[in-house]
Amino acid sequence: MSVLTPVRGTGRIYAVNPVAKLAASLLLSLFLLVTVDWVSALVALALESVLFVWAGLGPRAFFRRTAAIWIAAPLAGVTTVLYGLPSGTAYFEFGLIHVTEGSVQLALASALRILAIGLPAVVLFATIDPTDLADGLAQVAKLPSRFVLGALAALRLVGLFLDDWRQLELARRARGIGDTGRLRRFLNQAFALLVLSLRRGSKLATAMEARGFGGSTVRTWARPSRFGARDWMLVLIGLAIGAVALGTSIATGSVNFVLG
Repeated sequence: MSVLTPVRGTGRIYAVNPVAKLAASLLLSLFLLVTVDWVSALVALALESVLFVWAGLGPRAFFRRTAAIWIAAPLAGVTTVLYGLPSGTAYFEFGLIHVTEGSVQLALASALRILAIGLPAVVLFATIDPTDLADGLAQVAKLPSRFVLGALAALRLVGLFLDDWRQLELARRARGIGDTGRLRRFLNQAFALLVLSLRRGSKLATAMEARGFGGSTVRTWARPSRFGARDWMLVLIGLAIGAVALGTSIATGSVNFVLG
């Protein structure tokens, strides 16, 4: 199960308009990207953790979908500790490695920030159906229908990449050319997958044009997309979490603005 595969559920979060989910995630990210400090990231992560209970994802599904975030955060922290900009008290030095007070604080802030931004984004995206997202972008966000339908088609095809990769691997092994040279096999399969994707995209574009998806006429939509009080509530929650996190950082004097 990949991050791009939507989860089917009956919780309230599934009934929220996908545009509201994108807006809430974007607003939260903007507040957290203003400053680089561990206080704002920790406050945001704590507030988000309370809301994850109502996200509709079980513990197993939650950790499977967010596994990449949990791996990337500590790796980024370790790299920053070892090779970050040295400042303050020096704890350890060896060659290019400088572990200082400033690098430790920056590493903690970076790791927490990745979690605070990445986890809600993955959770919200996992509860979005691609068709509902396209309906919302076209009817609520008023984006051009040609762009929306093209993006929907592309999003639907992303899920086929893994299947195509497996089929290419099995085909190469059946021909006796996929058992040695991992790097060479990976590069050859990646190139074959690229060619296959371009051919499929070209055929899909031609088929959509033939069916009138590229026309300039006003398009109707089979399913209406509404933006109501529940959707505004989620947007306000994302705005509130970001504002509280940034306000707490400013109040404690830990704020470290990226610009200025």
